Amino acid sequence: MYEKHHHALNIIDFKITELKTIFVKVTGYDAVLGREFEGEVKFVGGMPYGDLIHPQRSSLSPECRQYVRGNLQNKYTVGEFS
Repeated sequence: MYEKHHHALNIIDFKITELKTIFVKVTGYDAVLGREFEGEVKFVGGMPYGDLIHPQRSSLSPECRQYVRGNLQNKYTVGEFS
């Protein structure tokens, strides 16, 4: 399903709460570990949070974790979750 030599990230859905917190559901592929993943990241005050991108709690490789975090931050910055 994914190109096996590159990280991949797909936005499945997102929801904005009354408190302006944005929850983003994602799937993707970690090319370093060679496996698919799914998870959720929340944005609070423009900053992304969640186990998926947390340095100590993520099951992703450091490279993929940075890819996911950067990709989501870029999408947030350009308004794709508005």
